[in-house]
Amino acid sequence: MIEGFSNSTRIPELRKRLGFTALMLAVYRLGVHVPTPGIDGTAIAAFFRQQTNNVMGLVKMFSGGALERFSIFSLGIMPYISASIILQLLTVVIPYLEKLSKEGEMGRRKITQYTRYGTIVLSILQSFFIAVGLESVEAPGGGPVVFHPGWYFRIMTVVTLTTGTAFIMWLGEQITERGIGNGISLIIFSGIVASLPSAVGTTLDYIRLNELGLLPAAVVLVVMVVVVGAIIVMERGQRRIPVQYAKRVVGRRMYAGQSSHLPLKINTSGVIPPIFASSILLFPATITSFIDHPWAQTVAGMLSPNNWLYYLVYVGLIVFFCYFYTAVSFNPPDVADNLKKFGGYIPGIRPGQRTADYIDHVLARITLPGALYVAAICVLPTILIDRFRVPFYFGGTALLIVVGVALDTIAAVETHMITRSYEGFMKRGRIRGRR
Repeated sequence: MIEGFSNSTRIPELRKRLGFTALMLAVYRLGVHVPTPGIDGTAIAAFFRQQTNNVMGLVKMFSGGALERFSIFSLGIMPYISASIILQLLTVVIPYLEKLSKEGEMGRRKITQYTRYGTIVLSILQSFFIAVGLESVEAPGGGPVVFHPGWYFRIMTVVTLTTGTAFIMWLGEQITERGIGNGISLIIFSGIVASLPSAVGTTLDYIRLNELGLLPAAVVLVVMVVVVGAIIVMERGQRRIPVQYAKRVVGRRMYAGQSSHLPLKINTSGVIPPIFASSILLFPATITSFIDHPWAQTVAGMLSPNNWLYYLVYVGLIVFFCYFYTAVSFNPPDVADNLKKFGGYIPGIRPGQRTADYIDHVLARITLPGALYVAAICVLPTILIDRFRVPFYFGGTALLIVVGVALDTIAAVETHMITRSYEGFMKRGRIRGRR
């Protein structure tokens, strides 16, 4: 693997992409520390330190610590993810969007443009409710966190936070196009990784103050190691469908038939379902946490991670998005047509529609254990960690995102290296991403 990393710096294009990705992530982390005007930074930090519920911990995790400082990136990338969810759901319902999704590159660009518009609308709504809520918030020591409440502060906050989210969206798109890996996933990944040292320090303080015993800390550490191992095994797990290619005549030469396989990943959707599910649950929870009203507190309590209703809805959303994203990203009829076009067939299955139905049947069967695995990874460690009062960054959702994005990024780097006749990171086998 060390040799693989050294080889990655020898390819000019790959070196340029890695450098560009690192630069964009550095810009994002710099913006996390730029405060929003009109806010008392010390008072808002004290207020968020007082919020120990897991909803706020989840918000902090996805914002990369920006919300705790109430920086210009406080909304994070969640409005963009929420807009993407809405557009993908509407693609199934609205014929016009479904037609656009089948028009190739031009249709994809049009849908991306609509997603950007939706991101701006959601950012305006979310930032306005947060600004109104902050006007009634008081710091733990007394005194407001907003210097001059009123419409001037609200408009300025809406413009600042919306612009920050739009800039993060642009950074993610630039990383995807000119860097390595998926830009949006890498931005979330960088926020979680940057917060890990602080989470480790907080855990050590708990141990030092006897708020967390050595035995529970050891149990949490073992659970984390087991979860990381399970993620690596399951993310590389595949169901291989045997494929046979018939004899072909090219010019005056005849090529013998070949045997291959069609790999179907157990978790085709990757880290997308927990990110989508968390985004949907965080949107009302974030708004209601800033509203001092009984009904708002009731909604926030029902959507709190220590509530059984939260876990039930969370698991349901994860399973739904596993099936939904798999159906959107993998098209069995297209795979069947490509196999038929190149003379390939599945033994015992007729080419064409029968092959597409068989692939769809297999994909539906392996998606269920994949969805249950993702739900178990995201929920069970979080429940255990909540019992021991360990920071949320050690939960299953954070570990799944960190390990999954790392595997995908390594797979993308390895693909660039192999296409240029360099050995990858592993001499035996390859790192299989979700592409």
